[in-house]
Amino acid sequence: MIDHTTSSGHAAPYVLVLYYSRQGATKTLAEQLANGIESVSGVEARLRTVPAVSPVCEATAPEVPAEGAIYVDEDDLRHCSGLALGSPTRFGNMAAPLKYFLDTTSGLWMNGALVDRPATAFTSTASLHGGQESTLLTMLIPLLHHGMVYAGVPYSETTLLSTRSGGTPYGTSHLAGPNADREVDADERRLAVAQGRRLAELSLALKSMRDARS
Repeated sequence: MIDHTTSSGHAAPYVLVLYYSRQGATKTLAEQLANGIESVSGVEARLRTVPAVSPVCEATAPEVPAEGAIYVDEDDLRHCSGLALGSPTRFGNMAAPLKYFLDTTSGLWMNGALVDRPATAFTSTASLHGGQESTLLTMLIPLLHHGMVYAGVPYSETTLLSTRSGGTPYGTSHLAGPNADREVDADERRLAVAQGRRLAELSLALKSMRDARS
């Protein structure tokens, strides 16, 4: 867990990279976005995940995962300067564990806690046309309800024009293959880093705007 406190004792601005991953590809994309975020001076990345959900009501998940990112809580979202949301596709939509967490954030919505904070999304699918774009587009809907400012990947990132795998203007994507064993390639990594860097820059700019308005 990263300590997001400066030497003066004040919390450093951070971008929350929140993801759900089953086979590891979405986690890899999350780590690449975090690298892009932390390439920008003055802002840090905070990696968080969500527990799996089960149709068996007695099933429970441990409070802290054995390895990898720890589970998100509402304060991670409340105090972030920006949000990157990542999920594998589930029939053209985000995975249930991630949506379950978002469904619990109505208190933040009622208080306008996330208004004018930048957000973006990323995804992974088994096939090239397996719902990447619809997953990203449906993931942005709750973000817009929260009043967040959505930031995709602009075509100034020329890798979008040359990639033969993942990559969309709505957010970085990954082609995992039918056995989920295709590694995140150089183009997908490059786009994820660029996406994280852009989100970090926007988070600082919009934070300055909010601070000046308050």
